[in-house]
Amino acid sequence: MRTIFMEKTHTIKVNGNFDFQLSEEDIVELDILKIGKNTFHILKNDTSFKVEIITKDFNKRLYTVKVDGKEYQTSIGTPLDELIKKMGFASNGSKNINSISAPMPGLILEISVEEGEEVEEDQPLLVLEAMKMENIITSPRSGVVKKITAKQGEAVDKKQLLIEFQ
Repeated sequence: MRTIFMEKTHTIKVNGNFDFQLSEEDIVELDILKIGKNTFHILKNDTSFKVEIITKDFNKRLYTVKVDGKEYQTSIGTPLDELIKKMGFASNGSKNINSISAPMPGLILEISVEEGEEVEEDQPLLVLEAMKMENIITSPRSGVVKKITAKQGEAVDKKQLLIEFQ
């Protein structure tokens, strides 16, 4: 059995344009002082910053922060997010996805929907067994199932078409 070691690096995306990689060591080295409920003083490389957290969505790891008076939209990616992306589970973020393909080779254990059925975003569609784990494949968007090309009990290859949407 091969062991996968995750790097302890967090990806910070700012305003959807800039990516910063911060290791746990980088984070530990920051000199941070809490000066209010959502306000912090940060000292990095002899430069002082006043940071205020304006909005936060902890579950989605989305934050609006104000640094020295200027607002930034940020998202934080964890080492697990990177592993999921490398394994092929990450979506492209588009809500106009018209089909779902197998993220990895595996066995279809269960299909929870039927052709013509209306589904909601994040609704379970099927269960794919891969690497001795059951992976629930959910709908990337609301819509109607146009065609199901996979069958229960069938082995599928990576990137094989499983479900199409109208």
